[in-house]
Amino acid sequence: MPLTQLYAAGGNRSGSTNQTLRINTAKRGWKMTSTKDILENHLGSFFKRDLQGVLSDYAPDAVMFTQSGTLKGVDGIRPLFAALFAEFEKGHSTFDLQRQTVEGDHGYIVWAAETVDNVYEMATDTFVVRHGKIVAQSFTAKATPKR
Repeated sequence: MPLTQLYAAGGNRSGSTNQTLRINTAKRGWKMTSTKDILENHLGSFFKRDLQGVLSDYAPDAVMFTQSGTLKGVDGIRPLFAALFAEFEKGHSTFDLQRQTVEGDHGYIVWAAETVDNVYEMATDTFVVRHGKIVAQSFTAKATPKR
């Protein structure tokens, strides 16, 4: 099943509906942005392999904690997504969003995937969203190389 179809099938599952709405007045007029909205945009941009779309979800000084170390700022986070996009674009890839939960400013996803290079048996991302931007994220995965 193509990646976008798996997202459509699994991407609408969410846990709590308790969401905090944020008011973003940086643009002309009022815009209501919830943590769920940011998370859905983030996942949608990932599935479209839209690097700028993914990065636009982050605050300029965001931090991402990974098993390899801490990435700081959008420029520090960019190479991780560039590498993931390059991997997921090779041949046939699958992505199964197994859980999506939002509680106030916090989001959590659990997923599994398979690419030509790796099997992601289990992966998780935890997000902290403030004022319509991801300010902190943790990411970890159990990935096994196929070769």
